[in-house]
Amino acid sequence: KFRERLDPKKEKIPPHVLQVIEEELTKLQLLEASSSEFNVTRNYLDWLTALPWGEYSDENFNVNQAHKILDEDHYGLTDVKERILEFIAVGKLRGTSQGKIICLSGPPGVGKTSIGRSIARALNRKFYRFSVGGLSDVAEIKGHRRTYIGAMPGKMVQCLKSVGTANPLVLIDEIDKLGRGHAGDPASAMLELLDPEQNANFLDHYLDVPIDLSKVLFVCTANVLETIPGPLLDRMEVISIAGYITDEKMHIARDYLEKMTREACGIKPEQVEVTDSALLALIENYCREAGVRNLQKQIEKIYRKIALQLVRQGAVGVQLQPDELKAKSGSVANETVIVEGSDNTAEAEIVVDSASDQNPNSTDQSGTSEDTLEADKIHESETLEKVLVDKSNLDDFVGKPVFHAERIYDQTPVGVVMGLAWTSMGGSTLYIETSQVEQGEGKGALNLTGQLGDVMKESAQIAYTVARAILLEKDPENPFFANTKIHLHVPAGATPKDGPSAGCTMITSLLSLALNKPVAKDLAMTGEVTLTRRILPIGGVKEKTIAARRSDVKRIVFPEANRRDYDELAPNVKEGIEVHFVDDYSQIFELAF
Repeated sequence: KFRERLDPKKEKIPPHVLQVIEEELTKLQLLEASSSEFNVTRNYLDWLTALPWGEYSDENFNVNQAHKILDEDHYGLTDVKERILEFIAVGKLRGTSQGKIICLSGPPGVGKTSIGRSIARALNRKFYRFSVGGLSDVAEIKGHRRTYIGAMPGKMVQCLKSVGTANPLVLIDEIDKLGRGHAGDPASAMLELLDPEQNANFLDHYLDVPIDLSKVLFVCTANVLETIPGPLLDRMEVISIAGYITDEKMHIARDYLEKMTREACGIKPEQVEVTDSALLALIENYCREAGVRNLQKQIEKIYRKIALQLVRQGAVGVQLQPDELKAKSGSVANETVIVEGSDNTAEAEIVVDSASDQNPNSTDQSGTSEDTLEADKIHESETLEKVLVDKSNLDDFVGKPVFHAERIYDQTPVGVVMGLAWTSMGGSTLYIETSQVEQGEGKGALNLTGQLGDVMKESAQIAYTVARAILLEKDPENPFFANTKIHLHVPAGATPKDGPSAGCTMITSLLSLALNKPVAKDLAMTGEVTLTRRILPIGGVKEKTIAARRSDVKRIVFPEANRRDYDELAPNVKEGIEVHFVDDYSQIFELAF
């Protein structure tokens, strides 16, 4: 059996592997079938001969076709798609397929795992997925040594055997959640697997012969990059997926989720209409997270309730038994009438399965008219209406809104400024509020509330120092900070907050209170401030811009160092917003007051 397996691919098998196989075959011939060594050798040969040595699937080098496939399955995700098309273009120019290690990072539900399957389809490669979340045994990756009872090769060798080609796409899921057990550190074992310099000679403990994994395309997925060990992260090319804006979610809901859910619930398109306003309200008030998993759950909830409603109304097609139908034509073997109701119209569809009749038109006309009458009688008892889901009745399907308008004030009062924050759900607006507690000679102090982290508390202290210095310049006679106890609060109180990017917002809030001037309308800001009033760059530019759009902010202040990040955003994200880039706090002061 082993020799039969070997013969077709003998030319492709590397000489050092062929030598090991021949030695093992010779050994097998000399062993007794009853000896324990026999089974070990037999299993070993089984694995060695079953692997696809030098066998590659024909790769798709057609960029346009690949682009079409990627667009079919996912809306947006331009960075990932662009990278895959570059990969195909390089392969086309080289004339050979090559391997790569890509890591997709982003919040849950943005399509990291599903785009992996889509990439495999676009490249015409075999797909293999294994999740390493909580994996704590090195043997899962590197295999066991053959001396152990029940020893097995690692996941990579199992993958090659199951896909049957040496250039599959391997999706390594949840690489940021690798465990660490008593049996070694899997993250360190991954270093060899995911190193383009080493994986051409990947050594599995079980096989003990080098395997070439240099043609495998590895796609890893992660929610956070911080938990991935540095050396491992260094080997991967990271593409971050920030999440979807409202417009993108609308497209995804319309083109993908609705269609999928309708089929899953067995509802026809003409039976239901979900208006754009209802969908928009669903996204804005129930599903603000970066991904679309929760949006899918809510759409499923709507359709399940509609399914129940339709069944209660009797919308399911009524099937008549063949003996109830008196057809004139004797050759008709089986007839079923399905009554479908939509917009109070009845359609009687007659399915005729004729075994002997060669001419489909030979059925007597009077038979058909009788069927139609029969269908009309049934329909009279059941009038059905199209279910309309609108903004007004959305609550009946999905309950009370989870999120409310992020905008608390139409015009912010004195001492209140709108900031922008990055959260795991995407972005959100954040108000910084300051209020005067008491006044008196030498009572100057600052109180902080709002569950702030250490970095944010330090940021508030810096803001207090800078605000005092600015007030001294602008109004030397004003002793406000020296004689006033100030309370700075960041709502909502139950949400933990941290990070330095609220620095400039805090200064503006303190100065607004000191000068007794409200801040300009429709202005939101973000940026870290130093003691010398320089504005340092911040993260999450896309998320913060989305948050500003959601709250109808017309103007945003970003650090100058983030100009390039903003320019790279898609035009639909930036629509209707005026952005000011600043590198010194004095510029923000001019804009705010």
